[in-house]
Amino acid sequence: MAHADATTERTPIGRVLGLALALAAVLAVIVLAFSWPSVTAEPKDLPIAITGPAQAVSAAEDAVDQQSPGAIAFKEVDDRAAAVDAIETREAYGAIVLGQEPEVLTSSASSLAVAQLLGNVAGQLEEGVNAQAAAAAAAAGAPSAPPHIEVPVTDVVPLAESDPRGTGLTAALFPLVLGGMIGGIAISLVVIGAMRRVTAVLVYSAVGGLALAAILQGWFGALQGDYWLNSAGIALALTAIAAPITGFVALIGRAGIAVGPIVMLLFANPISAAAIPKEFLPVPWGEVGQWFPPGAAATLMRELSYFPAADTTFPWLVLTAWAVGGILLSVLGHFRTAGGAEPDAEAAHADESGDGAELRQDPRVPA
Repeated sequence: MAHADATTERTPIGRVLGLALALAAVLAVIVLAFSWPSVTAEPKDLPIAITGPAQAVSAAEDAVDQQSPGAIAFKEVDDRAAAVDAIETREAYGAIVLGQEPEVLTSSASSLAVAQLLGNVAGQLEEGVNAQAAAAAAAAGAPSAPPHIEVPVTDVVPLAESDPRGTGLTAALFPLVLGGMIGGIAISLVVIGAMRRVTAVLVYSAVGGLALAAILQGWFGALQGDYWLNSAGIALALTAIAAPITGFVALIGRAGIAVGPIVMLLFANPISAAAIPKEFLPVPWGEVGQWFPPGAAATLMRELSYFPAADTTFPWLVLTAWAVGGILLSVLGHFRTAGGAEPDAEAAHADESGDGAELRQDPRVPA
């Protein structure tokens, strides 16, 4: 027994320390990736519509910019109806209506954080309007103070009663990323053959889209709108995440699995703007995130649920491009192996374990 203990091979201390340091570095990267967006979140150039007399608009813009420099980028529109249209088409997060009947328009479905910010603006606007009215009355020698002017806040596109804080919609988007990754990785490990993996991804995504939409919309009430359209959006999002994983596995082997955790989870998910507006992220990462499946899926599901008048062409195209790109990688991988020196089935296992192949060739190991 003593002889066996003495001859037992132990891991070199250098390798132990190297592994520990590498794991600590990975942990630091994960924490940084998931905490950085929320820690550095700050509104920048939020598109807000504004309408009213030119002098009042200019004064309001200067006052808001002085209070929150660079936070809001005003978009002048003709009237209140145009401001509502800008909100419903997601060209603006809200609006400020000036004139005889001042009003602040918000959209909690678009962003609860921006709606709260505009609520503060409404309070400041009310104070300013009443101060101006009082000063004008005093200058005119009025015997009494003018009546108090209220600036109402109207939520043009509110969140659903089943999800009044929007937490359900935000939380619903992470399963899309995780589900797409799990599907792509599992199919890459279990299914042999590049084209069979494509079939598995398409079936998995279609069924997953129907199931997730039923749970998130029919059970939790996190999604609104048309069930079948939401199902299609979820299915395409799952395909856009899973297909690139299986595609890279078909092209370069098991190393392609890293596309999921590195590209989709650690890089694209934190800048997806699923929980906060993309304008809250440092420039240009908010826009960059919309070109990846997590960001495109987050935007698409929000707009399908609450903004039927919005143009959803861009997120549909982004998700389609990633899905088709992943499938094309699988096709290239299929013809690379099928036309080479090894069949597709053998190529699927070619990178599994060199040690196993050596053991099978070792005459001391039974076949």
